[in-house]
Amino acid sequence: MAPTKGEPMSAAVLVLDVDYRPLRVEDWKRAFCDVLIGKQEVVEYSRDRTIQGVSQTFPMPSVVRVIRRFKRDRIRIKFSRLNIYARDGFLCQYCGRRYPTEDLTFDHVVPRSRGGRTCWENIVTACTSCNAQKADRTPGEAGMTLVRAPRKPHWLPAVTVRMSGGPMPEEWKPYWSTALEA
Repeated sequence: MAPTKGEPMSAAVLVLDVDYRPLRVEDWKRAFCDVLIGKQEVVEYSRDRTIQGVSQTFPMPSVVRVIRRFKRDRIRIKFSRLNIYARDGFLCQYCGRRYPTEDLTFDHVVPRSRGGRTCWENIVTACTSCNAQKADRTPGEAGMTLVRAPRKPHWLPAVTVRMSGGPMPEEWKPYWSTALEA
């Protein structure tokens, strides 16, 4: 199957949770399959796109909703650079200042050269100057203190999602909140 009317193969679909809050943006193929197997339901169809099957044309989903509520404690929070930054509030954990992501780095509290592991409990967000000042030492040896001790989070705050490549589809606007910016 392929989208018609010259649409790109990666046409995006907005996925909502059970309470109609935005969860993510995903590829039309995944959303369409999840609708077919009953994991999601279509909330809004695209006004100008369709999916051409072998013998049938289907309306292209634009907004879908997950049917079942999922338990929050079953969600595994992925260890990633962005999630470390979100956990630490995009603040350098040494000087306490907020920085854009391109000016932040990971820092191993106990340096790797001394057996420090790359895990939630040993990684903090640091600005490049504080990271260079701390170098291959512990915070105590460098005369620096942490704003907050690192630990594995139980949840993460919503991270702003910015869309690129054109205007937001009209079908998404009723569901778009301030947590997600176009």
